[in-house]
Amino acid sequence: MLTQAQFLEPLARRRTDQIVVSTMSLVRAWGRLSKHEFDFAFADSAMGHAQSLALGIALAQPQRRVICLNGDGSMLMSLGALVTIAQCRARNLLVFVAQNNTYEVTGNQNIPGAGAVEFHHVARACGFPEAFHFADAREYETHLDELLHLQGPVLVSVRLEPGAEPPPNRRQTEDTPYLRGSLAESAHRLREALHRDESN
Repeated sequence: MLTQAQFLEPLARRRTDQIVVSTMSLVRAWGRLSKHEFDFAFADSAMGHAQSLALGIALAQPQRRVICLNGDGSMLMSLGALVTIAQCRARNLLVFVAQNNTYEVTGNQNIPGAGAVEFHHVARACGFPEAFHFADAREYETHLDELLHLQGPVLVSVRLEPGAEPPPNRRQTEDTPYLRGSLAESAHRLREALHRDESN
């Protein structure tokens, strides 16, 4: 079982110009590690749709890798999206599922099927060409470079210890810069950043 830091820190060290879509308990944790202009916090009321947003970005930006940092509770709310992702064959999409078996930001209530759901098997059954599961920090980090370069779509579930992240918000006083402002403003900032990068 990994800590949240053991999951995210190796990924942050290897991140280059990928777009990273984070949600729920991973939003602030990722924001503490990264201040990249291609970070996008999908933390509003539409819980369960981060992977669908990441798919849309991946299809619109086929030349760029897109990473989705999803939670297991969020993934359960929209499992059907895995079929859509597989059918679209987004070769540049990598979906991580942080599997701590709880709804962390609302008090660590158990998710349905806690400890029994094997998301990597579900992804394979939905048509993902590559899907993996890690419960050991060393094994995860050993394979991370390879995972980041695989042809997608790829799903990686990572068994985490339960954490204690508070619910995300969009206040101007928020310490995590990419959480400030509305979802629409965040989308506009990401679009502008991508446009600047494409113009260079």
